[in-house]
Formats: sequence, C-alpha cells, structure tokens
Amino acid sequence: MTRFTIEDLERIVEARASASATDSYTRALIDAGPARCAKKLGEEGVEAALATVAGTKVDLASEAADMLYHLLVALKVRGVTLAEVMRVLEQRTGQSGLAEKASRKEP
Repeated sequence: MTRFTIEDLERIVEARASASATDSYTRALIDAGPARCAKKLGEEGVEAALATVAGTKVDLASEAADMLYHLLVALKVRGVTLAEVMRVLEQRTGQSGLAEKASRKEP
C-alpha cells in the first residue's frame, strides 16, 4: 500500500507551477491557459473511460493517474484548491446520490 496521497500530488503540482515553463510541464500547461488544461483533462478522461471498458487494470490505473494529475492542474489554473473540492464532496455525503440528483431543479 502506498502512502502517496492526492494531497501530495497537489503539493507537487503547486511546486511545479512555480518553476519555469522550460523546466516544468505543469508550468507550461498553466501558461497555455485554462482551455489547454481543459483539453488535456478531457483527453485523459476519455482515455480513462476507454480503459474502463477495454483496458487492463494496469491501463486503467495509469489513465486514472493521468486524469487526476490533469484535474489538479485544471483546478490550479482556475484557482480552486483540493480542499474546496473536498468540502463540496463532504456536503454531498449527507444524502444518497440518487436523492441529491432528484433534488436538483431541471433547467
């Protein structure tokens, strides 16, 4: 079992965001802006979905890791912290997902 956490990854993204774009892929993504970060997140999400259907466990783990990294970069570029995301998740655990979805207003 690994002791590496998503908070560890967030700290690494934060540190690499402070580096120069010539030394850091993270910084280069952030410098390219939210649209580029969103594109990469979308690509990784599709790859993770495909690995869920047709890949091996190793493939899915790898794609999920890529997706988590790119999600944290997207959050960083928009100034959203992992703590903010976790607060939203915590609030949602007060009821079942089905009840929460049923309570949403239709647009």
